[in-house]
Amino acid sequence: MSEPELALRGIEKTYKPGTPGALQVLKGLELTLMAGEVVALVAPSGAGKSTLLHIAGLLDSADAGEVRLGGTDYARLNDRRRTEARRQDIGFIYQFHHLLPEFSATENIVLPQLANGAGSEAASDRAAMLLDRVGLTPRAHHRPAELSGGEQQRVAFCRALANAPRLLLADEPTGNLDPGTSDTVFQALLGLVRETGMAALVATHNPELAARMDRTVRLENGVLV
Repeated sequence: MSEPELALRGIEKTYKPGTPGALQVLKGLELTLMAGEVVALVAPSGAGKSTLLHIAGLLDSADAGEVRLGGTDYARLNDRRRTEARRQDIGFIYQFHHLLPEFSATENIVLPQLANGAGSEAASDRAAMLLDRVGLTPRAHHRPAELSGGEQQRVAFCRALANAPRLLLADEPTGNLDPGTSDTVFQALLGLVRETGMAALVATHNPELAARMDRTVRLENGVLV
């Protein structure tokens, strides 16, 4: 059997440990994602969803447990290697696009590739390919202020995929959009993920979007059910 793309093993996380206000948000949490799998993460507000995504994306550290990407336990690596992994192996999408306003759609996708050592021509070619896949070739040279909310979020998807990550983490990626635009954007996301074969964990409160993914996991009382 092939190795999971992402494996969280025995993840524990407590805020303010050893104090009267200590809050344990993750309690021996277990999760595996295979390459090409798109999993919906559903959780009530305050359940620890963002904490889980941050630990999986190496933005935060667990108190205990393993965070394995492609079989390597990244939780045990030093800060430099974790930073490299975030740049090379993990793509992030948030509810708000966080595009750089002074740069065009293409430039927003090229910049993370240059930071990862790609040549300018190869980076521009990949940006053009990704924008074409989400139907934004005519908007390639527009700045974020000249794009609609849905277009901005599609550019953010392309930026997240710029360095061909093995894992995509999305936190309410369509939560700031109207239903029609949300559907268009989600279709673009799903298509790109399916084509690339990466693993994706998508946090959402939208049951219709969750139902279109491969499976749904719910975070309750610090564990996934």
